[in-house]
Amino acid sequence: MSWTGFKKSLNRAGTTVLQKTGQIERTVDREFADEESKYRAFEKECQALQKDSKTYGDAMRGDASDRTSDGAMAGHAFKSAVEDLDNSVQREMEAPYRTCIMEPLGKMNAYFPVINEHISKRNKKLLDYDSARSKLRKTIDKPSEDPTKLPKAQQEHDDAKEVFELLNEQLISELPQLLDLRVPYFDPSFEAMIRMQCKFAEDGYERMSTVQRYFPENVRDDYAAGQLDAQVWFSLVLSGDSSPRRSQVEGVLQEMKGLSICGAN
Repeated sequence: MSWTGFKKSLNRAGTTVLQKTGQIERTVDREFADEESKYRAFEKECQALQKDSKTYGDAMRGDASDRTSDGAMAGHAFKSAVEDLDNSVQREMEAPYRTCIMEPLGKMNAYFPVINEHISKRNKKLLDYDSARSKLRKTIDKPSEDPTKLPKAQQEHDDAKEVFELLNEQLISELPQLLDLRVPYFDPSFEAMIRMQCKFAEDGYERMSTVQRYFPENVRDDYAAGQLDAQVWFSLVLSGDSSPRRSQVEGVLQEMKGLSICGAN
């Protein structure tokens, strides 16, 4: 940190202390606070979603492979069916899961540090503005014999106010835009997640049906009567080209990149 930066940090720390003791008035911006609160909730949910999606992907692969060691208990047919399911997951689902779910989540979460840096800068400039306003007020209330002090305090106040308001208005304008983009951005990912969950359940059901002779008699009877089939109430499968979904995601990404708070020049 440079000497100038160090002095600014000390001044801002002093302003914070004086605000807590009521010696400097703190600016309350309810509009920004509301938008930041919505953004923080979105950030938290996205980070949790990324973590949970990774856990689910690992569990989906593990659910198939972990059963292999227990296959001997039900016989060779059970073991073969589970190994076939494990191979199917790796062959047909890993790449789409990574492309349609994990990558979009990763790209979205990568924006948060950049946006948080803008918010942090805005908060620092607010401290500078509050400090400059307090200094100007004191100079007006207690005029100095030095005729240059008041114009200097006024100029410092005006400069600090201009910088703060620019950053503040930018965030108030663009944070809602970012949140509005979340629906078209994540909609293809949620659709892909549902389709892959259904495919995994359907494939597992079909493969496990080959070893029904190892089930208890009452379960075999339910299977023969079609009662187990009723539990699979829908059967969406991954099919077709994923490029339209990818194009939609990339289109929304371009809109995000156009926001100054996401790093646009």
